Amino acid sequence: MRSITLFYIVLAIILSLLVAYYQYFHRVKKTSKIAVILFVLRFFSLFLLGVLLINPTIDILQVVYKKPSLAVLIDNSSSTKFFKEERKVVALFDAIKNNEDLQDKFDISAFTFGEKLLTLDSLTFNEPATNIAKAIVSTEELYNDEKLATILISDGNQTSGHDYDFINTENKIFPVVLGDTTKYQDIQITRLNANKYSYIKNKFPVEAMILYEGNENIAKQFVISHKGKKVYSEKIILSPDAPSKTITTYLDSDQKGVQYYHAYVERLSNEKNRKNNRKSFAIEVMDEQTKVVIVSTILHPDLGAIKKAIESNQQRSATIKIIGKDTFEFKDYQFYIFYQPDNRFRDLFNKVTSNFLLITGGKTDWNFINSLKLGLSKEVIQQTENYEAIYDPNFLTFTQKNIGFESFPPLVDKFGTLQLTADTQVLLYQKMAGFSTDQPLLCTIEKGEDKYMFLLGEGIWKWRAANYIEEASFEKFDDFIGNITQYLTSTVKRERLRVEAKKLYPANAAITFTAYYVDKNYRFDKRASLQLKITNTVTKEVQTVPFSLMNTSYQVSVEGLVGGDYRYEVSVENQNIKKYGAFKVTNYQIEEQFVNANIAKLKKLAQQSKGKLYHTHQIDKLIDALLNDTSYFTTQKTQTHHKTLLDWRWVLWTILALFSLEWFIRKYYGKM
Repeated sequence: MRSITLFYIVLAIILSLLVAYYQYFHRVKKTSKIAVILFVLRFFSLFLLGVLLINPTIDILQVVYKKPSLAVLIDNSSSTKFFKEERKVVALFDAIKNNEDLQDKFDISAFTFGEKLLTLDSLTFNEPATNIAKAIVSTEELYNDEKLATILISDGNQTSGHDYDFINTENKIFPVVLGDTTKYQDIQITRLNANKYSYIKNKFPVEAMILYEGNENIAKQFVISHKGKKVYSEKIILSPDAPSKTITTYLDSDQKGVQYYHAYVERLSNEKNRKNNRKSFAIEVMDEQTKVVIVSTILHPDLGAIKKAIESNQQRSATIKIIGKDTFEFKDYQFYIFYQPDNRFRDLFNKVTSNFLLITGGKTDWNFINSLKLGLSKEVIQQTENYEAIYDPNFLTFTQKNIGFESFPPLVDKFGTLQLTADTQVLLYQKMAGFSTDQPLLCTIEKGEDKYMFLLGEGIWKWRAANYIEEASFEKFDDFIGNITQYLTSTVKRERLRVEAKKLYPANAAITFTAYYVDKNYRFDKRASLQLKITNTVTKEVQTVPFSLMNTSYQVSVEGLVGGDYRYEVSVENQNIKKYGAFKVTNYQIEEQFVNANIAKLKKLAQQSKGKLYHTHQIDKLIDALLNDTSYFTTQKTQTHHKTLLDWRWVLWTILALFSLEWFIRKYYGKM
């Protein structure tokens, strides 16, 4: 007990004595027995009340013994079932958890993993993907600052995530190899890349990577088919010295809508796994031709950067026109960009009332813009200011990810305060001199069927350059400009419900739908109840599931759909708002693309972590190695616990009883 606590207790005793004495003995000529009893009752009741307020505690030293942790990670993906290793996995885990010596030395915890790490509940071996790297990293985070040994029971074949054999860890990992480690001849399509969209009468690229494992030189045919017809074929020659080949071709977009293609490579005569010879992909073909005109009175690097970004999509063309120098017909264009307008633009604004992007800067005539009454005005001085960007994730007008806007160089515009007189959706806010503001940097305005955007600053060419420096590609910036172009060229009225889903899913994969729903003011509505109805177009079987609210979207994941064509309907409860679409589930299962275990990567992981690789029949050797490893030992720690000396409930009831008894005696003897 602390000395200060003892001091408070002594002080409580003294104060209780003084108060009780003053009430029953001060200036009393004759002391009766009743007064003594009342004095005692008052003293103890006050003293206990003081002790209750002090709440004295004592420090108890406790010795804690901490065992090292042993995490058992079990591959619960369907590849384990494909290799027919389910019983072995169960036997391995039983041998580990039932070993009493291991239990005495380690705190044993078991986890399963597919796409993510989960505490072991049951072994189903039906996870559609394997992410070994994520499982290991998640375990490391879970046992942060603890002595940890990890047993990884897996075939070593990873279908998503980063390469796990390069993970840097200070804890030993002991892989136990599942599956066949024998090398077989195999040829497979390891990667197939294609654009999600194309345009009618256009060509779209397809890239396929073929990988061969074998000891002979082979020549096989690679084929892409559409609706049962061969649209591309190529003879490929592979050998042990040149085991891979990347094929790039361009296919014609002849039919509008979602088109499904199938790619396959001719199988080997003695090939064990032929399911990895095939892959499918889908392309949505759109019938659109977009022409954009960029109008300015000055030459500026922004003009060229915007033009190149727009024309990165081959279905779009952009033309730069200088007022006073070039002539053009506005009816030839679907989208207009007005760069730093002044009074010379007045005739153009009289002809174009909608679907334009207006960019301001140091040479902009804001008095002219204010006179147009577009819903945004600005009182400026003849001085420029640098404005950095702040991304708003709640922007719902169209889908735009954060491509690193906060790290881009600042844009330049005249200094002043913006006034908004129309409903505005802001994608980027201004950050000035290091301070965030509620002033828009990039925003949209919609008035009935009219819609336009404002970019309040010049220097966007620096954004494109910065994006290239960061990503070694202009793709993200060009997609950003492409999203603006698509939004402003679209004649479709702004919708309150928008649904995102893929057109093609592999078998056993989680089919995820994301929905965005806004109220009549186009603000995200988190009170809504959304339903997803999926119908198999052949069997007519219907499945209905509700969406779940996830931050600023609604999401649902459906599993277990058999291969085939499906239609879906997303509806909002109590609202006549629905969205329709279609998708296809292929019979291809990504977990069945492997013919043997990836023993090389597992061995490298073991060496990297200073562990050791074992086979399933060597489980006893693994257990002995863990038991004899002197780097894993029980640690002893001394912990101090503060224990309360009194149970406040009993003390409180005692105080109430003493006060009640004192009151009753005083009442009885007439001392009130």
